[in-house]
This record gives sequence, C-alpha cells and structure tokens, in this order.
Amino acid sequence: MSNSFALHIADADLEPDPLDPAQIVSGTPEVTGRVLWESADGRQLRGIWQITPGVVTDTEEDELFVVVSGRATIEVAGGPTLEVGPGDAGILHAGDRTTWTVHETLRKAYSLTLS
Repeated sequence: MSNSFALHIADADLEPDPLDPAQIVSGTPEVTGRVLWESADGRQLRGIWQITPGVVTDTEEDELFVVVSGRATIEVAGGPTLEVGPGDAGILHAGDRTTWTVHETLRKAYSLTLS
C-alpha cells in the first residue's frame, strides 16, 4: 500500500515547536512545524517548518530546504551569508552553526538527515 500524498504547503496546518530560549538572540520568534514523513530509524525527516520574525541561532543537520514564503538572512559561521526568499532552495550541512535573521515569517519545506 502506498503512503504517497500531495499537500499545499502554504495552507498546511502546523503544530507549535517551541525554541530553546537559549537560541533566541532578539525578538520573540515562534516556530511551528509538521513532520510529513519519517524513516523507520528516525534519521530522515521530511516536513514543513515556519518561524516568525526575530533572530535565532542553530546548529544544523544535513538539510535541503525550499522557501515557500517569507524572507531571512542565514549567516553560516565561517561560511557564506545566505539571503533566502520564496522559491529559493538552500543546503545546510551537519554541524553548521547558523544565525537566522527572519525578516518576514518564513515557511519552508525540508528534507533532513540527522547525524
């Protein structure tokens, strides 16, 4: 039996996914998300993630994402500064230390592999 499906990302219902307060640099960003698929071993996830404006830090996993709406600047420590908005795809690598400055509520679809 197939578990295939399609979903309109912009309208998908998301669940609260609170940030660790230590990640918040400024503002009052709120995160919501929804895992759409998870591998049997729990290491691979596909889903939707959203964050409201503010500045947060994170340590990344291997990820491919596509921004559906919103805008952010992602500074990778020792690496590039990425400006992302609707239609942009991004690649982050496990261990990347990032600072996300979210200018407009950002929603992305992602494919993540946990290390």
